[in-house]
Amino acid sequence: MSDIIQLLPDHVANQIAAGEVVQRPASIVKELLENSIDAGATKIELIIRDAGKNLIQVVDDGKGMSETDARMSFERHATSKIRGTEDIFKIATKGFRGEALASIAAVSQVELKTKTKDAALGTNIYIEGGVFQFQEPVQTSEGSNFLVKNLFYNVPARRKFLKNNNIEFRHVIDEFQRVALAHEGLEFSLFHDDDPVFKLRKGTQMQRIVDIFGRKLHPQLIPIKEDIIWCKLHGFVAKPEGAKKTRGEQFLFVNGRFFKSPYFNKAVQEAFEGLLLPGYIPTFFLFLELDPEKIDVNIHPQKTEVKFEDEHLIFALLRSTIKRSLGIYNIAPSLDFERDPQLDEIMQKSFPSKSNTASIKMPEIIVDRDYNPFLEERQTSKAEIQNLAEMYHQNISAEPSKINLFEDEDFDEDLMRLPNGYWLFNKGDSTLMLDLGRMHRLLVTENNKKSKKNTNSQSLLFSLEYHMNEIEKSKYKSIKKYLPELGFEMTVAHENVLRIDAVPEGLKESQVMKFLENLFDVLEYKTEEEFMQFYQNQWNKMQSKSRFDFIYKIDAEQLIKDFTALGFPEFLPNGKRCFYEVPFNDFKNKF
Repeated sequence: MSDIIQLLPDHVANQIAAGEVVQRPASIVKELLENSIDAGATKIELIIRDAGKNLIQVVDDGKGMSETDARMSFERHATSKIRGTEDIFKIATKGFRGEALASIAAVSQVELKTKTKDAALGTNIYIEGGVFQFQEPVQTSEGSNFLVKNLFYNVPARRKFLKNNNIEFRHVIDEFQRVALAHEGLEFSLFHDDDPVFKLRKGTQMQRIVDIFGRKLHPQLIPIKEDIIWCKLHGFVAKPEGAKKTRGEQFLFVNGRFFKSPYFNKAVQEAFEGLLLPGYIPTFFLFLELDPEKIDVNIHPQKTEVKFEDEHLIFALLRSTIKRSLGIYNIAPSLDFERDPQLDEIMQKSFPSKSNTASIKMPEIIVDRDYNPFLEERQTSKAEIQNLAEMYHQNISAEPSKINLFEDEDFDEDLMRLPNGYWLFNKGDSTLMLDLGRMHRLLVTENNKKSKKNTNSQSLLFSLEYHMNEIEKSKYKSIKKYLPELGFEMTVAHENVLRIDAVPEGLKESQVMKFLENLFDVLEYKTEEEFMQFYQNQWNKMQSKSRFDFIYKIDAEQLIKDFTALGFPEFLPNGKRCFYEVPFNDFKNKF
C-alpha cells in the first residue's frame, strides 16, 4: 500500500488558516486598524468600497516598516510583538499571533506602501492570492497604506456566502466603533463609497461616545468609576430610559481591547434589576484595566474571548459599582457608608450641640381659656341653604362615572379581564384567552392596507430637534425625498440637527423621536418599495395598542366585534398567536 499522507502546499495551507482569521470584510478592518494602533499612529483613515468586498484601505501615520520588515510581515507566524513564550502572558499590544497579514494576503489582492521616518524612499509590495508578485521603491508619506482588493476572489465558495452590502457594512461599522471607542486619543475617519461616515476628533471618552452615537445619548450617560489595587473600572452606563430591546450599544473593554462576555453582561443587567421592563437591555460602555498576567487573550484568533483569573470578583465589582452610581444619580436607592461633609454642616445648623443650646428659648403655647365657639354661631341664610340643596340635587341626578377599573359588577359570562392584561372570552363551546394587543395590531394593519397612504400632516406648535450622528445624517439624505409625501416637514437646521415642523396626522408628538430612530436604524434602503414597507411596519406598530391599554370592557367588546368581522384569524403574519384555547377539560381532571 502506497503512502497517502502528504504536506499541503503553502498557498493551500494559508487559505485554510485564513478561514479562522478572515471571515468577512469586517475581520480585515479589525486586524488592519489594530496594526495601525500598535504602530503608534495618531491619525487613522479607513476607506471602504462595496462594503469591503472590493476595497478595504487603511492609511495611518505610524512608524512604518523597512524593506525587510515589509516583506517579512506577510509570512506566517512573523510578528514584532513577542519574542518568547513568556511574552504571551503579558501582552500589551493588539496583535501578537503573526497570522493576520498572511491570512489576508492568501484570499485577496494586497498592496502595501510603507515608509519609516528616516528613510528617503518607501517600499511598495504587491501580493496576489498569497503569491508574492513584486517589491519596489516608491515615494510615499511616513506610515503605512494597506489596500486589500477583491476579497475571496480566489475562493468563490467563501465569497458566495458573504451577506448583502447592508449587513456586511454594518459589521464593518461595528468593528470600527469598537476600536475607536477604546482609543479616544486618536483621530479616526471612515469613508464608504467616497461618502464620509465618521470623522472622529481626539478627545475624552464622553466626547468619543457622543461623536459616534449622537448628542441625544449625552444626557442619559451616568459615569462609572472605581479604582482598587488590582483593578480599575471606568466608563458610562445609560439611564433606564436609554435601554433597548436589541443588543448593540453594550461595550466591554479590557486594557483597550474589546471583548464579549455574557457573564459580565449579566452583572450589568443585575445592577439594573427592578429598573428595566422585561426584555430590555441596558446601554453601557465599560473599561477594565488589569495586570496583563491576570488575563488570557490567546483563546481564539479573533481575540474577542478573554479569560480572567478573578472573574467572580470582577462580576461583583461591576454589579456593585453600577448599582452605587445609579443610587448617587437618584436612579435607584443605594446605601452610602461614606459620610458627606456637607451633611455635617446641615445637621449642625438644624440640630446644634448642647454647648449652643443655652441661648435657645423653647417655644411657648398660648391658650385662650375663655374662648367658647358656640357664642359665635354663624347664621346661614335661606338663600345659601337653597343653593346648597340645588347643588346636591344636581350632583345626585348626574350620570354615574363610566370609569370602572375593575368592572366586577359588569362582568358577564362571555368576557372577563385577567390581572395579567389578557382577556377570557367564551366563543361557542370554547373559552379563549385573547391577546388584544396583537388583535389590534392586525386590525390596524388591515385597515391601513385598505386606506390610501397617510399624506395629511399636522403642524407642531413648537418645532422638535433631532440630533443625528454621522450614520443617521447620511441615512436622512437618502430618504428625505420620500418624507414630504408621508406628511413630514423637516429641514437640517445645523450641521447635525434635524428640525421637525410637521408630522403625519395620527403620530403623537411623544412618538416622533422614537419613530425617526427606527427609520434611521436600518443602514440602507435599496429601493423605494423597501423603504415604504419598513415605514408602514413602523407606522402600524406606533398605531397599535398593547394588551395593557385595554382596561375598559366597552373597548374590548368593540375590538372583538371588529376582529370577528375580519374572520377571527388565529395568527399574525409573523406567526404569533392572537389567542389560545383554554383547556378546561384538563382542569377538570385535576379535581
